[in-house]
Amino acid sequence: MIEYRIHGRGGQGSVAAAYLLAAAAFEAGYTCQAFPAFGAERRGAPVMAFVRVDKKPILLRSQVRTPDYMVVQDDTLLIDPNLANGLKPEGAMLINSRKPTEYFAERFSQRVIAFPATELAVAAIGRPIPNTALLAALLALTETVPQSALADALRGRFHGAVLDKNLALIETAAKAVEAGAWKEVAHA
Repeated sequence: MIEYRIHGRGGQGSVAAAYLLAAAAFEAGYTCQAFPAFGAERRGAPVMAFVRVDKKPILLRSQVRTPDYMVVQDDTLLIDPNLANGLKPEGAMLINSRKPTEYFAERFSQRVIAFPATELAVAAIGRPIPNTALLAALLALTETVPQSALADALRGRFHGAVLDKNLALIETAAKAVEAGAWKEVAHA
């Protein structure tokens, strides 16, 4: 089983990212779960979302406490020293940030990549919503689910110009990272 934990703020699309990742995994033939956890439902409040992906039925019904992969949609959340708790020692974290990867790599023992997803999203879709760019980068890094499955998941959620812009965004984001760099982290 591969487990993902997504951290963000209300309005960044963390929950939508979890559902899109699960939909992409489903398109690729996996069994999956996606669900959120949040306190106050307001824009800017911290939000977590969880995804599990496996080739066989998933019987767990708890939050993801020890993810293989983490996505941090807002680097200001890293002010919390406990945010990365539970990330497996061999795990990896993708952080939406303009800061260099080295800035974060010094703070965490796991693999870390900083990725300017918000900038890519603004350029491609005209809005600072980094979720689809981060998913495309994550899937390119891990090669756990094909990019074509993410494109199919987007087609199930968006239409018209919004879909076209998001498809262009995921193509750009996937090409901006080293394909397969985190492939061996996954245990599925």
